[in-house]
Amino acid sequence: MIQEGDRIALGVSGGKDSLTLLIALRRLMDFFPLKFELKAVTLAMGIGEPDFSPVARLCESIGVEYIVEDTNIGKIVFEARQENNPCSLCANLRRGALNNTALRLGCNKVALAHNSDDVVETLLLSTFYEGRIHSFSPVTYLDKKDITVIRPLIYVEEKQIKAFIKDQNLQVVQNPCTANGNTKREYIKDLIVHLSADNRDVKNTIFGAIKRSGLDGWHESRR
Repeated sequence: MIQEGDRIALGVSGGKDSLTLLIALRRLMDFFPLKFELKAVTLAMGIGEPDFSPVARLCESIGVEYIVEDTNIGKIVFEARQENNPCSLCANLRRGALNNTALRLGCNKVALAHNSDDVVETLLLSTFYEGRIHSFSPVTYLDKKDITVIRPLIYVEEKQIKAFIKDQNLQVVQNPCTANGNTKREYIKDLIVHLSADNRDVKNTIFGAIKRSGLDGWHESRR
């Protein structure tokens, strides 16, 4: 995932996953034999902005440059388009904005904080609502942008991240989105909880199937 001389832009929402990855990558820099640079990037959505000062203080304390990039994504999604199911459009716009910001900062890689639960949920979302077998990859090269997306937490479970946040007493920035907690992804989360009542290993089983499936990019994780 990381090579000598990489300049990595880490997308930081202020949530538990991105804060965990921020600290993990910063600590990795202290002992990893290959030298790389790290920049933390938060996208300001242009509507209903939360207070990102806890993220700024954390970045200052660990010595990571912090950039807040202004966008109008919130206004596009909720005012111009008035999407009933805004998550897909919002995610696409955020990915594009983060990649463009990374290139402007001279970065060749973007780090995203998707965890193993996200991988399983995305597979089910794509299957149920898009009619295709798809999920996140550990490493994805975007040839149109000439930038590589890496997901270092992809083998980490959400419950482990929650435990880390609690152990480190980190202040999480709450998601102000009006759709938060009322999305198809939340439905899938609830479905997995229901399935786990009969088979507590269901998430690990699905995740294992993804690793063995030959989905694009998953060969990277077996090298």
